[in-house]
Amino acid sequence: MHADSKQVATGAKATFAAGCFWGVESTFRAVKGVSDVAVGYTGGHTENPTYKEVCTGRTGHAEAVEVTYDPSQVTFEELLGIFFENHDPTTPNRQGPDVGEQYRSAIFFHTPEQEAAARAKAAALTAERRFRRPIVTQIVRAEPFYRAEEYHQRYFEKKGIAPTCHVPGR
Repeated sequence: MHADSKQVATGAKATFAAGCFWGVESTFRAVKGVSDVAVGYTGGHTENPTYKEVCTGRTGHAEAVEVTYDPSQVTFEELLGIFFENHDPTTPNRQGPDVGEQYRSAIFFHTPEQEAAARAKAAALTAERRFRRPIVTQIVRAEPFYRAEEYHQRYFEKKGIAPTCHVPGR
């Protein structure tokens, strides 16, 4: 590679579960430095699950988003802040009216640095007593991410409706 050549970065990945993936997707799409957000399923035991299967609660998967971002424009720590601000990390297997393991709060880390940052952020929010109840967000290694069916991608945008499925916790 020549000294004046530029290597195109594909972007770093972050994976979050915070309830209904449509609202999580729209939240992260609005962040400067985020180049893509895909909705899908991760953290379970069923390969290539469908939405219908995940909704049964028997796949072990969470509705999640895979965020592709440019770390020179937005840091993982900033994404963590957005994650914690935009859902209730204190309710196990529930976000607002959505109940079940597929709606759990989770950070699926891709690197040891992401794991450390996620644990530090959760600890800092706990020390600050930011939430009335304890944070129950799972912090676990990223597993295969199965992209959801195409009709789920950019759902609110396609339907022309405002995001409505997030209930921040305080």
